[in-house]
Amino acid sequence: MHTLPILTYNYDALAPVIDEATMKLHHGKHHQGYVDKLNAALEKYPELADLPLPDLLADFEVVPDEIRSAVRNNGGGHYNHSLFWTMLAPVSSKENELSPELEKLLTESFGSMTEFKQQFEAAGMARFGSGWVWLVRNQFGGLEIITTANQDTPLELGAIPLLGVDVWEHAYYLNYQNKRADYLGKIWQVINWQTVAKLAKL
Repeated sequence: MHTLPILTYNYDALAPVIDEATMKLHHGKHHQGYVDKLNAALEKYPELADLPLPDLLADFEVVPDEIRSAVRNNGGGHYNHSLFWTMLAPVSSKENELSPELEKLLTESFGSMTEFKQQFEAAGMARFGSGWVWLVRNQFGGLEIITTANQDTPLELGAIPLLGVDVWEHAYYLNYQNKRADYLGKIWQVINWQTVAKLAKL
C-alpha cells in the first residue's frame, strides 16, 4: 500500500515563498487524495500494488485498461509530489547551496545559471493549464528542460527527473493568485540543490 511521505520540514518552513496554508492543503489534502485513489485503483491487483511506483509509471502496458487512467493520474500525482517535497528546503538552509559541480553541469548545458533559470521559468509559463516543469536527464544522457501535462511524469518519456516544479494552481494560488511568473521566480529560494545533485549523481 502506498502512503503519504512525511515531510522533513514543517508546513511553515518554506514561507514566505510557499505559505503554510498552501503546504497544508497541497501535502495533506491534494497529495493524500492521490495516494488514496491510487490504492483504491490497485485493490483488485495486489501484484501491481507490490511493484515499485516508477516501474508502473514507466510502462503502462503492465497496467490493465480499467485502471490505467487512475494509475497514470493518481500514481503520477503521488510520484511527482513525493519528489517535489524532497526538492524543497527552507530558505537559507545548507540544502539551498549550489555545489560547484552542479553549477558547472548546468552552465555547460544551458550557458549559465541565469540562462538555465530563465529557460526553466519560461517553460513553466508556457505549460498551458495544469502540469509540471522539469529538469531531466534525457535518453541520450544530456540535460533538458521539459514540461508534462497534469500528473504525467518524465518516466514515460524515458527521462530521469532531476528537478520538478508543480505549476498546478493549487501549488501557488493562495499566495500568488494567478501570478505564476512570480511563483516561478521565487521558487529558487527554496530549491534543495543537494537533492538535485544527488539525482544527477554528482
